[in-house]
Amino acid sequence: MGLSAHELSMQLMRERDLLELMLFKLEEQQMLLATGRNRWIKHAADELGRVAAAMPAAAMKRDGLAAAVAVEWGVPDGTTLRDLIDVAPTDAWREVLQGHLTVMTGLADEILEMKKINEQRLRTALRVTQETIAGLGVPTGEYDLAGGVVRGGRSQLLDTRA
Repeated sequence: MGLSAHELSMQLMRERDLLELMLFKLEEQQMLLATGRNRWIKHAADELGRVAAAMPAAAMKRDGLAAAVAVEWGVPDGTTLRDLIDVAPTDAWREVLQGHLTVMTGLADEILEMKKINEQRLRTALRVTQETIAGLGVPTGEYDLAGGVVRGGRSQLLDTRA
């Protein structure tokens, strides 16, 4: 008993590494956004995409190993990691699996929070870029019904004419 559980533990460690790498890449992206180094944002997004692309295969491997552990421990197939923790044959395996779950859950929470912050900063960077481009060369102001710029028009946020 224990070979499958050991393999599962090693796989969980690999997934933890992937989650930590994803968090690192999100922090890297956040630093680029905070310092205005927008030139490298695409590369950071590509790297995040590569890490995200590795996650489904890692999850499938984990699920297969968890199924093997379930068989070895005499519990129904399809048992979740939380279920395996509850039925672990020793305190040591309970602690090991609970440790993986705790760290992975914490990393997932951090990733979700960082992702929200970065998405908001990306929207802000896009808006600033669009406003900057709009201000290059062509004077802005009010627009007529056909979409043309009204030269010499007063730009207003609200139409105060009655």
